Amino acid sequence: MIIGLDVGGTHTDVVLIGEAGLLRQAKVATDHSNLFECVLAGLEQVTKDVPSQSIRRAVLSTTLTTNAIAEGKLAPTGMIVSSGPGIDPDCFRTGEHYYAVSGSIDHRGREVQPISESEVRKVAGKLQADGIRQVGVVSKFSTRNPKHEMRIAEILGKSFDYVVLGHRLSGNLNFPRRIATAYLNGAVHPVHKQFFEAVRHSLAQKGLDIPIFVLKADGGTICFEASMDTPGQTILSGPAASVMGSLLFASETVDTLVLDIGGTTTDMAVLVRRIPLLEPLGGEIGGYKTLIRSLRTESIGLGGDSTVRLANGEIQIGPDRQGPAMAYGGSSPTPTDALFVLGRARDGNAEAARRGLQPIADRLDVSVEQLSHRVFDLACTKIVDAARKMIDAINSKPVYTVRELLAGYQVEPREILVLGGPAPFFAQRLAQITGLQANVVPQWHVANAIGAALAKTTSEISLFADTDRGIAVAPEEDYQQQIKRDFNKQNAIELACHLLRKKCIKAGADEADLEIEVIEEIQFNMVRDFYTAGRNIRVKVQVKPGLIREYPRIAKLIFNYCPLPGAI
Repeated sequence: MIIGLDVGGTHTDVVLIGEAGLLRQAKVATDHSNLFECVLAGLEQVTKDVPSQSIRRAVLSTTLTTNAIAEGKLAPTGMIVSSGPGIDPDCFRTGEHYYAVSGSIDHRGREVQPISESEVRKVAGKLQADGIRQVGVVSKFSTRNPKHEMRIAEILGKSFDYVVLGHRLSGNLNFPRRIATAYLNGAVHPVHKQFFEAVRHSLAQKGLDIPIFVLKADGGTICFEASMDTPGQTILSGPAASVMGSLLFASETVDTLVLDIGGTTTDMAVLVRRIPLLEPLGGEIGGYKTLIRSLRTESIGLGGDSTVRLANGEIQIGPDRQGPAMAYGGSSPTPTDALFVLGRARDGNAEAARRGLQPIADRLDVSVEQLSHRVFDLACTKIVDAARKMIDAINSKPVYTVRELLAGYQVEPREILVLGGPAPFFAQRLAQITGLQANVVPQWHVANAIGAALAKTTSEISLFADTDRGIAVAPEEDYQQQIKRDFNKQNAIELACHLLRKKCIKAGADEADLEIEVIEEIQFNMVRDFYTAGRNIRVKVQVKPGLIREYPRIAKLIFNYCPLPGAI
């Protein structure tokens, strides 16, 4: 059996999946001040009287790091950046605790200027004096030679709670994105650590000593312990779970718009004939362009529990959430309350919902029913408008899927898949506005947790080889070996695939799920005095994101349990 757990901004969903399909499910309110009790409550409901030895693993997705960035609730984080000649590193400043230091490595990994250890120690002292506990360290060409980053980390020692090195996060050459990536990893580390401790303690209290995985932004999983080193990989984990939870139900012949309408946000994605889109360089969130391998998704601050208010005489929904709907005991009116007034939602206090919306209706001189129609229509329209902007943005650039580049392809969704708690209420109106068929994903209220549970482990390896220097490096793995002058591109691919397979097996992947592919292979000669001095080789290999091999069989059992509701 597998536990799937999705910690959202509003609710935490937990499912237990086994040979007979979806065995149990639970939904509890997410208590950010006490995640331990929140996670434990969900686990208690799905594992009661279940022998612990029959549960083989748990897979989690979370919006906690995503929401921390979106809401600007980031931990103060120091940055130590070494760039050498070129663009002023101050152009990429992440905040007040940002320090550019001397030292540089060239594009081939050769040291041009050593770092100044006294300068680094002085910066470390300033960061400590300012109470900074997380630090990112980035050297411009550290993916060619991480020597400077590693030495700076040695100087920092154990004076900080978390030190992240840029070369461990990505093998791609993009200095500004590597700075942003290191910064965000440090800035979300405390909230991810809190989540990690809550889950670990909750499972321990249940007597569950099982492998734990967390869903990454690319729709694959990573060992939970390893995620503590690179917590940024969980950014956009929630939207990725939406994609994984909807994959089976998307058309294989047309493009699909996926809408996950939660309590706090609506997450959006597009599938091209059931294949997820990929951000070619890395995910972008909160204005930060990163090297975090991510599915192409968008999130807007509008959900079922978004606050409804008047602003300059106009109805405004979100982007904030001030608690649950008033129908469920909250203090501010929401779109969910509008659904209660309209008689579409019935499992709460409709009279409380009406009382919450009445003052706004009075100010607009309309009935509370008329206001509720306007609120609901505005919510649907804002979602559709945001989706159209996302599609326009996708079509303005080359389209990348998790499998290939689709040169010249124009995305044009012909169907909508809706999931999330209020999905059945929204599907019909979304279909009317867009003119597209809109279906509610089976088990829509826990589809994210199911998608996370059934996602397979993924990873990628970047390998660089310089036969003139006689060295091959996999920067993210801190791997380095000597090579001979006859080392070629095929040797590099074989070595990268070997390292990737070894890495995934160590992380708990099933070897049968390891579908490895080469996504980049470049080789060019280096010429000196009109003679070939050696070869510079770069290859990148990945395990493609997807679902575990048992998925088709388990999914049939899960979703036969609940026929597709809400089809238009």
